[in-house]
Amino acid sequence: MKPEITPQRSEPAPEFALRLSPTPRGARLARLLAAHQLRDWGVTGEAAEAAELVVAELANNAVRHGRVPGRDFELRMEHTGDHVTVELADARAERRPSPCRNPDEGGYGLLLVATLTTTWGVKDRQVGKTVWATVPLTGR
Repeated sequence: MKPEITPQRSEPAPEFALRLSPTPRGARLARLLAAHQLRDWGVTGEAAEAAELVVAELANNAVRHGRVPGRDFELRMEHTGDHVTVELADARAERRPSPCRNPDEGGYGLLLVATLTTTWGVKDRQVGKTVWATVPLTGR
C-alpha cells in the first residue's frame, strides 16, 4: 500500500530580488515581475497599482540616470504585514534623485513616488546607491 502524499502549498517568501539589465526593456520587466510577485503575495487593487507605479518609476530612473555600462540594476521588494518596501539599486552614487519643484517636461516621477508612499529615500552602498520607498497596503 502506497502512502498518501498530500501536496502542501507553501507561502511565498516575503522577499523578492533580482538583477536586470539597465535598459528600457529591463525597466519594463521589473514592473511586470513586481506585479506578478505582488499577486503571489495577495496584494491587489490600489495597493498593487501603487507599488507597481513606484517600481516602474524607480526602475526607469535607475535606467535613465543610474546606468553604468556593464552593470545591472537590482530590484528588491519585501512584504511585511501592512506595507511593501521597494528598493532599486544602481551603480551611480553621484546621481542622487530629487523631486523637481517646477517640472515642465517630465520630472513628475519622484513627486508621484512621494504621493504613493509613506516615506522614501536614498542610501549609499559599496558601489552606487539604493533608492527605497515604503508603499502602504492599507488606506493612505
